[in-house]
Amino acid sequence: MISGFGWAALALLFGYLALFFWGSALAAQAAGRPVWLFARAKGRDRLAATGFRAAFALAFFGPLLWLAVPVLHKVDPLWTEGNAIALGLIGIFIAGLGAMVAFAAQMSMGSSWRVGVVGGETGDLVSGGLYRFSRNPTFVGQAALLTGVALTVPSVPTVMAPILFLWSASTQIRSEEAALRASLGSDYDRYTASVPRWMGFNRRELP
Repeated sequence: MISGFGWAALALLFGYLALFFWGSALAAQAAGRPVWLFARAKGRDRLAATGFRAAFALAFFGPLLWLAVPVLHKVDPLWTEGNAIALGLIGIFIAGLGAMVAFAAQMSMGSSWRVGVVGGETGDLVSGGLYRFSRNPTFVGQAALLTGVALTVPSVPTVMAPILFLWSASTQIRSEEAALRASLGSDYDRYTASVPRWMGFNRRELP
């Protein structure tokens, strides 16, 4: 059984993914070029791209599979049969906040938005709005969204999802930082000196 909060979290996840693809299509139109770079990723970045897909698939399809095949959730020590109402309430709040942060950060990137990283394919530096508090607010929001789903529908696949996502994000971030530093030079160095990689307040004002 999945609680009402659990179904709401899964609906929220589905809605966010729809907005994510829509926003990516808008960014591609604004940039006049493809923004999906996953297919061109190599090495660890290719593994990270696979990890992102797997994380969202685990979060959304995992609970549905557990419902469809009862023997799976019966042996899952995390499955609550929808009884953890307080956990669900906390989870839906975190998931909703995460979805809003992730989508707002994505849209504020405009034509600089990219899905994946390839050297020489970076956009202009965006440092305003949410990007004054995090160099990766989309990842922060997505991680919160997946964590919220894991709280509302506790299970092995939903708990694995944010863990796998964070590994994938950490891997891609290292490649993104190298590509941005090569493309933007000192401007990016000043930005990284002022804004934390994940989340926090500016260490000093941007010039």
